[in-house]
Amino acid sequence: MSKFDYILDKIDTAPFDNDPFKHVYIENLFSSDHFAEITSQPEINVDPVETDEALFAALYKLNYKEIEFPGTTTNIKEYLNWHKKPFSDKPMDQRLCDGYGVTLRLQKATQGSILQELAQFFKSDDFWQTAARKFNVNLDDVKTDVGLQKYLDGYEISPHPDIRLKALTFMINMNPAPNSETIDYHTHYLKFKPERQYIQSHWNENRYEDRFWVPWSWCNTIKQQTKNNSVVLFSPANDTMHAVKASYNHLVTQRTQYYGNLWYKNSNVKTKPSWRDFAKAA
Repeated sequence: MSKFDYILDKIDTAPFDNDPFKHVYIENLFSSDHFAEITSQPEINVDPVETDEALFAALYKLNYKEIEFPGTTTNIKEYLNWHKKPFSDKPMDQRLCDGYGVTLRLQKATQGSILQELAQFFKSDDFWQTAARKFNVNLDDVKTDVGLQKYLDGYEISPHPDIRLKALTFMINMNPAPNSETIDYHTHYLKFKPERQYIQSHWNENRYEDRFWVPWSWCNTIKQQTKNNSVVLFSPANDTMHAVKASYNHLVTQRTQYYGNLWYKNSNVKTKPSWRDFAKAA
């Protein structure tokens, strides 16, 4: 048993929302007392600093580590240089994105803290059985990946539905800033513009080709997940378009999420085209 078992009931009973694609959206996921305690932890509510270098030092001291993640780099020196002049040197492929950031995952929570209890809950069979059952995913076919993450300024992933290897994903907003809903770092949920719907049709008809990122200009944002203490869960499909473009002062506060996936153990993908292969097909 876990003090967070009430979340299982919320996921079990939540209705599906089909706008702009099939997903589960739950506000007030945690009780107000639990969420207040969670977001007051030093690993989440990091003290403000004066420089990027001081921020990395503080996050490392709290047991965060940069990880490989879409739209980000693990080369901290390169990122620090870019962040000083973000529109001069562009060391990554900038043909889709204006920026890039760093994603750091908490490696170990303080012994006995609520974050340690939370980590145990999100790694539990009860949680993953509940999430997988909601989306008809067979747990024998997948492996889990979950963690508490911070995403620094510049983090950007252009619209995409996720690759076919991903079976399920969830994102919980756990931001410590009282004004977090107004900060420009939230996930967009999108639809292709009518003149670009041919790409989704192509994915429907070619299930052995992987999906890919596309330019922002090819989609319209339908809504954003701005609410704190909210979760979105979905099983990636050809229409699950989402994106992020973070532009904010991470020295004061950081975009913070509990993030998790189910990944298929085996893939049937045979080819991996690019958006460039479809740019002239409109």
